[in-house]
Amino acid sequence: MKKIFAYILCAAGMTLAAASCEKFLDTESPSTFDAATVYSNYSLTESAIFSITQSFGETNNYRGRYLSWIGLNSDIEWYNTYKPTDEKYQIAAYSQLPNNGQLNLGNGPFAKLYEAIERANLVIEGLREYGNVENDADMAYLLGETLTLRAMIYYDLTRAWGDVPARFESTTSETIYKAKASRDEIYKQLLSDLDEAIPYLPYPGQTAATSRTDRINKVFAEGLYARIALMASGYAQRPDDGMVGTGDLGTNRLSNDPELQKDVLYPKALAYLKDAIDSHSASLEDFEEMWKKQSNMDNLVAGPDYETLYVIPFSDGRGRWNFTFAVRSEGSSYAGGASVNRGGDAGPVPTMWFKYDKNDTRRDITCVNWRWNADNEQELVGIQRWYFGKYRWEWHTKVPYTGGNDDGVKPVVLRYADVLLMAAEIANELGDLQYAKEQLLKVRTRAFKGHEDQAETYVNAIGSKDAMFNAIVDERAFEFCGEMTRKFDLIRWGLLKQKMDQAITEMKQLRDLTGPFANVNGLGGDIYFQMDGDKVVVYGFNGEVTKPAGAWEKKAEYFNKVVDSKGADTGLYDALIEGIYAQDPVQYMFWPIYNDTMTNSQGYIKNDYGYDSI
Repeated sequence: MKKIFAYILCAAGMTLAAASCEKFLDTESPSTFDAATVYSNYSLTESAIFSITQSFGETNNYRGRYLSWIGLNSDIEWYNTYKPTDEKYQIAAYSQLPNNGQLNLGNGPFAKLYEAIERANLVIEGLREYGNVENDADMAYLLGETLTLRAMIYYDLTRAWGDVPARFESTTSETIYKAKASRDEIYKQLLSDLDEAIPYLPYPGQTAATSRTDRINKVFAEGLYARIALMASGYAQRPDDGMVGTGDLGTNRLSNDPELQKDVLYPKALAYLKDAIDSHSASLEDFEEMWKKQSNMDNLVAGPDYETLYVIPFSDGRGRWNFTFAVRSEGSSYAGGASVNRGGDAGPVPTMWFKYDKNDTRRDITCVNWRWNADNEQELVGIQRWYFGKYRWEWHTKVPYTGGNDDGVKPVVLRYADVLLMAAEIANELGDLQYAKEQLLKVRTRAFKGHEDQAETYVNAIGSKDAMFNAIVDERAFEFCGEMTRKFDLIRWGLLKQKMDQAITEMKQLRDLTGPFANVNGLGGDIYFQMDGDKVVVYGFNGEVTKPAGAWEKKAEYFNKVVDSKGADTGLYDALIEGIYAQDPVQYMFWPIYNDTMTNSQGYIKNDYGYDSI
């Protein structure tokens, strides 16, 4: 291996065109460390690993492109602006083109994720050669951390693009250009890598490194293994076998690979999840307090009393999570005095709030129907516009927001509730209904704080595998709304379009107060609201039939389609509702490989799924 440490940043865009890096790869500098020095030293290797996560914060990688768009739209989350000519709307609504101006970038997420993979490959190779991982637990931890980071990045690549180039060795002049590989081969490598990594990793809170959620721990790696197993064995749009990268339209199907069947992957995945649960190294927290920690950038502690397992390690001055997804602010001066005109790009679909049980504490934390105005006052915004209440500017106080495009919020990648619900789902598929019910009850009990008996009654009534599956489909919606995982759950279940079509029907029923929403509003469309501390209390969403006593403000014409003074549609009008997808979400569940990437691939990379003819 060449003297590469000072040039590890040269990995950018290796899959696209590496001619400018070749000389660096073949050049030695007296100021560089050689590989033997770097990868036999804990601190130097750790610094090389930090270069992997440094790539996450690049402007057009996780920070401002991937995380902002990858999870939209689903049956519970959508983009809050309907504008067919807007390229951001097109990304969310499954109608983007390979020349999309938001993502057709030489330094976009495709290139930057491979930059991070190249850096990971260099670290893995260096540690295998020089790290003495067989005899040094600290160096073994670094190898496990890097293998897990690489697996996470490839998981995100395949979530976005399906089949992508497989690069598990550092790039040479002979391997600069590569065609797409079958994602099945990638999945098998990732699962094998995690099998190796997991024994190297301590549990959350067991060491200084694993006491932080911006470093990798065993339970996160075990949960990631389960996520990949669920995706690999589930439905997705797939080219015919042997036709990857040929322009194949694909079909929505399961993998034909015998190593990726449920009966092969699920027992091991469940064993890992049971180990995570039995370790008692993470736990459920109070739901509201957990989300306050995220917006307050106080979610960096991992251990037995904490739920968050891993976060995107943005610095306090990097990342655009609240900036993109918080409850909308129209010029309020919350968060340290800076005027905020951001948030609310996406939100729950308007029916979501009404699907929660009234005693479910997650409802009012997750679904917010108001925004901040310039006078630091909350105002209702209409039935068509909801925000993710898990993310709020008024909770953003520990490191005050001072303006600009970055807020420092560190998005949660995986939390313990997901470990429990994946365990419930997999156990149910393997025929252990009782274990599945035990894990579901833990999540449900936390949600029904103060009404725990209601949660127990609900779970006890589940009497079959099918009933448990349906309960998990619903519970994952209630638990993870706004966390951008739902789209991928629906894909692997083969339910994406079915559930989105159901959401369209239900939104029209809500607007018209028909079907399951016939009794939602007994006040004829009028809504009343008042402040309770820093919360907005809304009266009229639960079928009330009398006007409330006391000092309440009235908001009329809440549920029905309205035309404003300029003749424009407002409220829940048909085009808005039906615009949750503009093209078949199954055919176009994956993003296209963008023109810049294809041009720089020297013909090695070609789009499938019909994008090649657009």
